[in-house]
Amino acid sequence: MAEFTVVFDLDGTLVDTAPDLVGTLNVVFAREGLPAVPYEEARNLIGGGARKMIEGGLLRDGRAAGKAELDRMFSAFIAHYTDHIADLSRPFPGLDAALDRLAAMQCRFAVCTNKLEGLSRKLLEALGMTGRFAAICGQDTFGIQKPDPEILRRTIAAAVGRPDRAVMVGDSGTDIATARAAGVPVVAVDFGYSERPVVDLQPDRVIGHYDELVDAILAIAPLRLR
Repeated sequence: MAEFTVVFDLDGTLVDTAPDLVGTLNVVFAREGLPAVPYEEARNLIGGGARKMIEGGLLRDGRAAGKAELDRMFSAFIAHYTDHIADLSRPFPGLDAALDRLAAMQCRFAVCTNKLEGLSRKLLEALGMTGRFAAICGQDTFGIQKPDPEILRRTIAAAVGRPDRAVMVGDSGTDIATARAAGVPVVAVDFGYSERPVVDLQPDRVIGHYDELVDAILAIAPLRLR
């Protein structure tokens, strides 16, 4: 059986990073004399990346930052988050068992995220997960961000895989759009950070727990995986 590549988004898909990301956002806002963003509201801003989180939090307070101010707040965000990247962030339940099952079926794994590659590696290393992945690619790895499908294609290539023997797993419309544009089937998790219910975005399958991942992948590409 030839190898099959499973490509994961990171924030809200592999790891519940919201506690540390939202905590960092509110630390930065407190330094600016701004009110904290409620957890559930801030959680739904994560999918767009740190800069979009800051912009969304400011807009909630009726403010729009200029580029210089936004750059300064973004730098402060990255500095604080780097030091607190895995204080509370943890893999979602059932992930390790699902990866073990897929690895036994000769699947290889990769990460395709709009998080910076260095931060992605730092987080996964802190959680003892780096060795699971043949490739870890972020927005600065190729200078391309999702939903541009080229980042997914290049991530699959970096994992020594092929798009016709791959599947994407993500939590947002951005992940679904990226996979669709790349011609790769997509499984969406419904426990991530999407502002809309992922079922409305029509991925190939939706799962509510990692116990369901293997069956979802087999349902999408049984002939290619077996």
